[in-house]
Amino acid sequence: MTDSILNERRGAVAWLSLNRPQVHNAFDDDLIATLTAALAQIDADPAVRCVVLSGSGSTFSAGADLNWMRGMAAASEQENREDSLRLARLMRTLQFLSKPTIARVNGAAYGGGVGLVACCDIAIGVDGTKFALSEVKLGLVPAVISPYVIAAIGLREARRLFVSGEVFDAAEAHRIGLLHAVVAGDALDETIERQLHFLAKAGPQAQREAKQLALRIGGTDPAAAERLDVENAELIARLRVSPEGQQGLSAFLDKRAPAWVGAAGA
Repeated sequence: MTDSILNERRGAVAWLSLNRPQVHNAFDDDLIATLTAALAQIDADPAVRCVVLSGSGSTFSAGADLNWMRGMAAASEQENREDSLRLARLMRTLQFLSKPTIARVNGAAYGGGVGLVACCDIAIGVDGTKFALSEVKLGLVPAVISPYVIAAIGLREARRLFVSGEVFDAAEAHRIGLLHAVVAGDALDETIERQLHFLAKAGPQAQREAKQLALRIGGTDPAAAERLDVENAELIARLRVSPEGQQGLSAFLDKRAPAWVGAAGA
């Protein structure tokens, strides 16, 4: 386990924390690989009954790391496809984990951070937290996380947020179904512990079957998700190397507005 992920066991609960607070727990290759491996290890450990996923510091996750994005902007379409598939594997591993998962949303979640929240069975966030699916502002789309976000908030809300890229708060995240509860910061851990108390009362085999039942009836399974991930990786790789994607990424990295903003009179 590298320092990018903290893995703490408290009894039968694995507490995982994204641990890059200096960059607001943004994703890079190491964090993605380490979190995927940690989840796989937990999935195979019969001593673990539940997982709590959170972020170190005051942020849950800001999404993609700037240096990682800079590398992807310069990468080939094939390299971007492989990169997207690694992120897709992380999301799929979390989505189909055989144990209950709780997102402890202690601060802002953007892009891939929203994807992690959507993949968890239960999501509890702090009042005042901000969220965004802002990929369109970069000339991109939230391709990899889209199946999980749409499953969490519904098609209608996803269409709005995917095309607007707007920032929304915890109350709105609760209204659309991304969060199950919103609490004051000083009540977050108490609320998580209460949820863990209820989860501990259920039979572990029944919980595994209940989770798979809900996913199956909802129309998703690991094989279908993997096929969709391949399609979505192709899409995001193509957009990253497209003229608009290159312009959007370079404008973001240079901290300037992309050309289409001025052209639209916004």
